[in-house]
Amino acid sequence: MTTTRIFLIAHAPLAHALRECALHVFADCADDVVALDVHPAASPEESLAAARILMGLQDDRPTLVLTDVFGATPCNVAQRLVDGHTSRLVCGANLPMLLRAVSYRSEPLEALVARAVVGGTQGVMQVAISAPQNQIRRSHHDQENYHHQQ
Repeated sequence: MTTTRIFLIAHAPLAHALRECALHVFADCADDVVALDVHPAASPEESLAAARILMGLQDDRPTLVLTDVFGATPCNVAQRLVDGHTSRLVCGANLPMLLRAVSYRSEPLEALVARAVVGGTQGVMQVAISAPQNQIRRSHHDQENYHHQQ
């Protein structure tokens, strides 16, 4: 079974930090998650060369590239990297997005993109500030329905 590679390209040290978090949760994902930290002193050309080396170290399987900020250097590098490859680029990377992508990395690339985007957006929410005893608790049934909607 082919799995999709996940390539994190972000401002240093975010890419490697996100990868370490993914490995903390999914110890078996080390071969599927690659990270490139873009350092402030590095030129876009240097970062692109490093990204191409990392991309070239893997086989020719589909790749989901996640970057932190649209329009910033990591995103611009990623846009140039994915051109001509079986890959997709998603900006706004966060940990819920990455964990969702890792969870479903055996799905086809297009389905994985949709899962990652939903995971990233559902992971962003305002949390009420109150004592734990005042929090509304979901019933087990509500949690099952929520899981199936993902």
